[in-house]
Amino acid sequence: MPRDLRELPKLRDGLSYLYVERCRIEQDEFSIMLVDKEGRTPVPCASLGVLMLGPGTTVTHAAISALADNGCSTIWCGEEGVRFYAAGLGETRKALRLMHQARCVCNDDLRREVAWRMYELRFGYRLTEEDGDISLNTLRGMEGARMRDAYAGAAEEYGVRWTGRRYTRRDWHKADPINRALSAASACLYGVCHAAVVSSGYSPALGFMHTGKQLSFVYDVADLYKTEITLPLAFRITAESPKDVEARVRHAARDALREKRLLARIVEEMDALLDLPDEPEGAVGDVDSDPAMPAALWEALWAEMKEP
Repeated sequence: MPRDLRELPKLRDGLSYLYVERCRIEQDEFSIMLVDKEGRTPVPCASLGVLMLGPGTTVTHAAISALADNGCSTIWCGEEGVRFYAAGLGETRKALRLMHQARCVCNDDLRREVAWRMYELRFGYRLTEEDGDISLNTLRGMEGARMRDAYAGAAEEYGVRWTGRRYTRRDWHKADPINRALSAASACLYGVCHAAVVSSGYSPALGFMHTGKQLSFVYDVADLYKTEITLPLAFRITAESPKDVEARVRHAARDALREKRLLARIVEEMDALLDLPDEPEGAVGDVDSDPAMPAALWEALWAEMKEP
């Protein structure tokens, strides 16, 4: 059965997402118009999954309404999406992803399977039955060991002195340049991952490897890309010069995340990690699918109450 376009923002197809900054966004008939010093640019928001509003943007109430009517989520973010501030829902009102995520988190076997797939995607090592019944705590230990090796390898490759991952928020400037660089790069990565998680309908709080935080799932997803993107980037920038390392890392991370089109990758890989099923026709999740109608369950209850 073809998926309802209202259910699934198409982050990987066509004009999947659009990042804009320093412009005014107005309604243009049934779509939107970007207005800046260069002129007016129409945007067919029906083909957008997510509109990311960067610094210097203003948007009218009518434009937000048009975006929502066309199924486009809106996100307020920093430059190139490296910070996440807030999100407005588009027309994606189904909870298939959230319900499946909650099911996986609450079932010990499903949760362990998702964690295994995260480990495999991150380190390229496929766990098999020969590895035994690996618990989450054991998996966290294995992941910690591989991360220590990744830090040590990057330090050797770029010639950066490395004494371990050490910093405190209260004494931020007492941390050495490489630890500040790693933290700045991670913050940029968290912003992009947060945007992808929210816009695709998952909960940022329901994590698998990380738990107990409002951004646990964001941290899970971000960890998939650290050894590929932000870890080597932080070591490279620090090796070039320790001066103003945080700002230079943020600019480099912005460019790297854009060049790798990470936002377009994340949603597809999240669905694969959680083994997201297709929603069967006539599923229970459809009972409240029409936002213009009273909720079906409440309607049935009200009818029963009115019976003599």
